[in-house]
Amino acid sequence: MARPRKPLLNRDRIVEAAGALVDAEGLDAVSTRRLAAELGVSGPSLYNHFRNKDEILDAVADAVSAQVDLSMFEEDDPRDWPAALHDWAVSYRAALAAHPHIVPVLAQGPGRRPAGLRVADAVFGAMVRAGWPPAQATYIGALMRYFITGSALGSFARGFVDDETAYDPADYPHLGQAHLLADRRQQVDEGAFETGLRALLDGLASQYEQTTPGRTVRPAPNGA
Repeated sequence: MARPRKPLLNRDRIVEAAGALVDAEGLDAVSTRRLAAELGVSGPSLYNHFRNKDEILDAVADAVSAQVDLSMFEEDDPRDWPAALHDWAVSYRAALAAHPHIVPVLAQGPGRRPAGLRVADAVFGAMVRAGWPPAQATYIGALMRYFITGSALGSFARGFVDDETAYDPADYPHLGQAHLLADRRQQVDEGAFETGLRALLDGLASQYEQTTPGRTVRPAPNGA
């Protein structure tokens, strides 16, 4: 009886294994030796697909970018630009929140990554179609990336210990409830993101009306 063949090594298998390592243990866990062991292959065989560890991490980052919904930026989508930016930002943050350890790589920008460049192209193109001058459309893409990746780099709520004695009212008279934040991490962090996103979009809408005379923006309903 013939022995069962191992699955052929390919880029997708390498990226999947590397992504699982990053999710479980962080960026430092990834090495060609560790990946080869996880995949049951020899180390040099990885170099048939990637030149080095950085290329592998780039591919993992791009796989996360590919999870971001871009449908709101299609020309036939009925959403106006503030609603499109809002829905895209929520999708983008959700993808990063599911893979927080890869965020430092994504925060460096798309480089040559195809999915990352598609994200940048979709945002810029939609803003220009909406009437933003190209320079302002570039600024919007940049500030949205700053805001979204920054929000995914860490948790505000998790930064407070759940020990009530750490917040002596004599020293911190306004932090009497701070020990409760850790247990409400999702509520606090998502609420902060939505609050900041709303403020950002409201500010952009005001700039838009000044930049494009005669054009107005419909206020988006809460949560949309």
